[in-house]
Amino acid sequence: MIVLGIESSCDETGLALYDTERGLLGHALHSQVAMHEEYGGVVPELASRDHIRRALPLLEQVLQQSGVALAEVDAIAYTLGPGLAGALLVGSSIACSLGLALDKPVLGVHHLEGHLLSPLLASEPPAFPFIALLVSGGHTQLMRVDGVGQYTLLGETLDDAAGEAFDKSAKLLGLGYPGGPAISRLAEFGDPAAYKLPRPMLHSKDFNFSFSGLKTAVLTVVKNQTNVCEQDKANIARGFVDAIVDVLTAKCVNAIRHSGLKRLVIAGGVGANAQLRASLNAAAAKRKFRVYYPELQFCTDNGAMIAFAGAMRLQINPQAAKKDYSFNVRPRWPLEELRVI
Repeated sequence: MIVLGIESSCDETGLALYDTERGLLGHALHSQVAMHEEYGGVVPELASRDHIRRALPLLEQVLQQSGVALAEVDAIAYTLGPGLAGALLVGSSIACSLGLALDKPVLGVHHLEGHLLSPLLASEPPAFPFIALLVSGGHTQLMRVDGVGQYTLLGETLDDAAGEAFDKSAKLLGLGYPGGPAISRLAEFGDPAAYKLPRPMLHSKDFNFSFSGLKTAVLTVVKNQTNVCEQDKANIARGFVDAIVDVLTAKCVNAIRHSGLKRLVIAGGVGANAQLRASLNAAAAKRKFRVYYPELQFCTDNGAMIAFAGAMRLQINPQAAKKDYSFNVRPRWPLEELRVI
């Protein structure tokens, strides 16, 4: 079964073809970072317009890359939500239009399920069940994953997501957009002893997170400095990154201990962070569990994870995709609402 995946939930347009027998056949991605950089964040209307411009050329690119004709596609999976409403509507309308034109069934996929399952695209995928840390610009959640559609929420952020805290703190330091990679790179040159920033909810005895206070601590440090030099910025960045990595690592270790499982999956854009990976790998070696990451190219939003998630659902239930081409989107869609189909 060949599944075409279309991702357009925010500021990346991704398309991919996944074959349940041969694996990933091809994928293409366009990032809008350069376009949104001058605004310091994503402008929804501009994002939607750019998805319209990019989707069909990317489809042609994927078809050429994979050597597959469009008529050979068996089903079309697209991001139904959550995300920006206008951006989601672009992907869903394209998917349903292609489905109608080709007489192929379509399937709406949960964006976060795509991220959760993306490590299974690796050459050594994890087996179910596992603990998953979903950590991105919009979400920070710990959950137990027993299979496709079998997700138990253990804890989540009560305010800012980890990626959001990265971006906001980077902005306070005068770094560019997106701020996460920039502040992580700068932290490599910082003194870990210069600033000891708070670790919110580190000892809360649950699996919830809170990062708004950490962001406020960065703001306070910056305001108290009359002249923040480059070394000061690096030191503040190091203090921030160390704090957020300590919290994420501790919560993951506690979830592994509580569950008795030995597999931890990291999904979402922040999963590409080098400091977080190093900390989790060290904890895993000490505690005797294994950490699985998606390939770096699949940490951020992409079409491959949507094609794969759609294919997994269709293997469970071939009737999940339907020839119903009326469409809507779900900008807000709790992952807990998903079930095995």
